[in-house]
Amino acid sequence: MAGKDYYKILGVDKSASKEEIKKAYKKLAKQYHPDLNKEDGAAEKFKELNEAASVLGDDEKRKQYDQFGSDAFKYGTGAGPGAGGFGAGGFDFSGFDFSGFGFDRFDFDSIFDTFFSGGGFGGRSSRGGGFRRARHSRGRDLAYELAITLEEAANGVKKKIKVTKNDICEECDGKGGFGEVKCPDCKGTGAIRHTQRTPFGIFQSTSTCRTCNGTGEVFKDACGECSGAGTVRKTKTIEVDVPAGIMDQARLRVNGEGEAGYRGSEPGDLYLIIHVEPSDIFERIGDDLVMEQKISFTQAILGAKVKVPTIDGEAVLKIPPGTSPGAVLRMSGKGMKRLHSFGRGDQLVKITIEMPKHLNRHQEKLLREFEESLE
Repeated sequence: MAGKDYYKILGVDKSASKEEIKKAYKKLAKQYHPDLNKEDGAAEKFKELNEAASVLGDDEKRKQYDQFGSDAFKYGTGAGPGAGGFGAGGFDFSGFDFSGFGFDRFDFDSIFDTFFSGGGFGGRSSRGGGFRRARHSRGRDLAYELAITLEEAANGVKKKIKVTKNDICEECDGKGGFGEVKCPDCKGTGAIRHTQRTPFGIFQSTSTCRTCNGTGEVFKDACGECSGAGTVRKTKTIEVDVPAGIMDQARLRVNGEGEAGYRGSEPGDLYLIIHVEPSDIFERIGDDLVMEQKISFTQAILGAKVKVPTIDGEAVLKIPPGTSPGAVLRMSGKGMKRLHSFGRGDQLVKITIEMPKHLNRHQEKLLREFEESLE
């Protein structure tokens, strides 16, 4: 294939679909756009990308390129070597500065629409005179760190929290003003059309109208409370439900309690990041709770019933006779409630035996007699 390898420039296979070519171009164009990349060679790379995309993005031009190579676009009109693929004369893109087209720095979609909709550079807009209005901006999501105790995590809890955020302006009901009229700059379309003469003819592009932010409407009177934004800064008290059995570092979403959207559009969500505070008594392992219980050596030998703490209060634990140090006794159903399910985990009690540090003569005599009786 003579001339430049457009597939290699975009990093795609020869069998790549138009959507794959568009995706590859978008990624590389953002990387090498002269306004975003000031390194040496970025501008030249950007020109190559545009040249490759303008050919591979058009079915007819791609067909000619696959057959004759890039030289097919350097000369006259028609098809085959010496044929131009760009209107009435064909052009070589290699010497043209695409960065002067006046594209929005981050709005590469206007370039994509030109390359991939068949509009080319012949002076006719690929949008056919239409422009899809910009959607209102959804409100931002917010995060809130909420600390709860292990007892609250075990049984669930309702909490009231205070969140400072941009909320709907009550004065204008989030609209931003009063008396909606058609935007005088874009005539209600939400877009401004730009026309520029280039070596290829007249090039047209569209961008979002800055006066109305793409809505196509403005207000006769802006709201004095929110200065036209539709939102005001306020602190709101929100009641949230923390479900039983929730784990540390879990996230809960509270729908619609993020920041208000632009001029009444959809609000964001509030995300609760749960921190379960450590317990002085229990260690959590999944849905089970683990604790240590001291007993005397006579209770270990003879057996006993002792009161032990649980997540719901005290309960009686039966110590079997002959319990060894380090033994683990299970209390069924005394652990954490299972999140979004039925039942509970267990409480595991690890036994430690407390030995007496000092014995009087009578106690020592009894122990010796006990030891001798075992022989």
